[in-house]
Amino acid sequence: METKNMIKKIGIAIKPHAPGIEKILRELMSYLERQGIECLLEDVAARQVNRPGGFQREELPGLSQAMIVLGGDGTLLSVAAAAARADVPVIGLNLGRLGFLTEIPVDEALPVLEAFLKDKNGFISRRTLLEVSYKDQTDLCLNDVVVNKGALARMIELQISINGQEVTRLKGDGIILSSPTGSTAYSLSAGGPIVHPAVETIVLTPICPHTLSFRPLLIPAISNIKLKLLTPQEPVYITIDGQRGQALDKNEIIKIKKSARELKLVTSPWRSYYSLVKEKLGWAE
Repeated sequence: METKNMIKKIGIAIKPHAPGIEKILRELMSYLERQGIECLLEDVAARQVNRPGGFQREELPGLSQAMIVLGGDGTLLSVAAAAARADVPVIGLNLGRLGFLTEIPVDEALPVLEAFLKDKNGFISRRTLLEVSYKDQTDLCLNDVVVNKGALARMIELQISINGQEVTRLKGDGIILSSPTGSTAYSLSAGGPIVHPAVETIVLTPICPHTLSFRPLLIPAISNIKLKLLTPQEPVYITIDGQRGQALDKNEIIKIKKSARELKLVTSPWRSYYSLVKEKLGWAE
C-alpha cells in the first residue's frame, strides 16, 4: 500500500452535532493513521477529539490529497467548490439519512476507504460543476443555482437568454438551474427530471411559474445562460448550493455555464447510481 496509494494527507470535515460524531471520528482517524496517513482536521473536528490546532473548512482541500466529509449532503456541498479548485477527491460518509452525495454509510466506511487507497482512481465519479458570475464575482456550484423571491415578495420576472438569444421571460417565484448531480435536489421537488450524473446537460426548472406551459428544460452543457432580473423593488435572492447567497438588484445580470473544473466524488463499489436513486426515493421493489 505504501507505494501504490501515495496519499499521505487527508482532510476531514464534519457535521459537529451529528449523533456519535466523536466516536466515529476517532475510529476513522485511528484507521488512517495506522495506514501512515496524516489527518488534517477542520477546527470543529479538532475540538471534538481534543487536538490542538485545526484548519478552516475552506482551506482544508488545498492542504490535503483527499477529503473525507462526515455528515450529510449539506456538509459535502460546503467543501465541494474548494475541493474542485484543489482537484482533490471527496469521500462522503453519511451520518444520517442516505444522501445522494454522501452515499457511503458509516458501516461501509473502512472497506470503501481500503478500496480507495488501493486504487484511488477506480471509484471516482467526475461531477459537472456550474460556473456562476454575478456582482463582479465568480463562484462554483455542484448542485444548483436558485434565483427566487423573498418570503413576502410578489411574483418576479426574469429574462432568460441562452447563447445570446432571448428564450423567454419567466414570471413566477423564481428559477433553478441545476447540474445533473443537482437534479435530485431542489429541482426534483419543483417538478424537474432526474438526470444521470454522466449526462452532459444543464437543467432549467421554473419555481411556480405564472404560465403553466413553462416546463423544465434540459439544454446542452456547452450553453451559456444569462438571467436578467426585471422585477423592480421586490426582494430577490440568489443562492448557490444552498450554502452561499445574497440579494440581487433590478437589472442584475447572472451568467451561468459549465465549469472547466469537475468534482471528483468517491462512490461506493457496492452501490450503483440506480440502486441509490431507488433507495433514496423509496421506489417499490
